Amino acid sequence: MSLIFSRQCEYALQAVLYLALKPSGEMTPIKELAKALKIPYHFLGKILQDLTRKGLLSSHKGPTGGFALDMPSKEITLFHIVDAIDGADFTQTCVLGFPECSGKNPCSAHEKWSQLREGIYQMLVGRNIADMARAMKKPEYRQAVSAQD
Repeated sequence: MSLIFSRQCEYALQAVLYLALKPSGEMTPIKELAKALKIPYHFLGKILQDLTRKGLLSSHKGPTGGFALDMPSKEITLFHIVDAIDGADFTQTCVLGFPECSGKNPCSAHEKWSQLREGIYQMLVGRNIADMARAMKKPEYRQAVSAQD
């Protein structure tokens, strides 16, 4: 599990990156996603439903159903996914949990955390998932691409 994001958010990021490698509009069954990414099926189902409610994915039931991106992958950043699942609180909160921490009343980690937080934010908004997914080297993502060929 990451330091900043929940397990749910990590799985959401992985699933959306996987879906970004699929042809536009192609439905991907949840079973395929769960198996390829080694994510528990029911947990993934809840995550994908949340992303659908937030407008990032579309879903269809039935034998040819599944999930697909609801907008072009070039228009989605990692930040869209993080915000949909975990929210954007990490961009403003104290790493030590002090509610009154600010530039005027900083904790001992405030200055360094502010720099790191800004770098993380810029990384999340700076690239779209289409580019991120194509750059992925992990085998389960390469399989998604080779299935298209």
